[in-house]
Amino acid sequence: MATPPPANSSKVPHVDMMRSSLGRARGLGSARAGSGHWWALRLTSLALVPLSLWFICSAIRLEGATRDDVIEWISGPVPLVLMLALVVATFHHLQAGLQVVIEDYVDHEGLRLASILLIKALSVLLALACIVAVLRLGL
Repeated sequence: MATPPPANSSKVPHVDMMRSSLGRARGLGSARAGSGHWWALRLTSLALVPLSLWFICSAIRLEGATRDDVIEWISGPVPLVLMLALVVATFHHLQAGLQVVIEDYVDHEGLRLASILLIKALSVLLALACIVAVLRLGL
């Protein structure tokens, strides 16, 4: 009767066979870097629900308002903070979601890295542009 191979032998099938070669090389698994990314997507999703509803209700309420009315409205502390939170949550969620799509569907490592960097840079630039616009109107 043969003895079973030791637990650290490569002949023993285990969970590592379910991960990609890149995942095994980096040592990333369900309890490492991926869980933070997963939680960030869930938290921004949860934050975007009330923020989006608030924005839609505000836009409906401001229908037909003049530019001065909108500036007066956004100059209040609550609308200003909520609008900034909406911008930050939206662009963070956008970037994180697109990164997941790119990681899942772009096979070429160089193209994947370039795409992720481009998405991150564009998200930051667009978020900053929106933040500056909101602050210019509100302050």
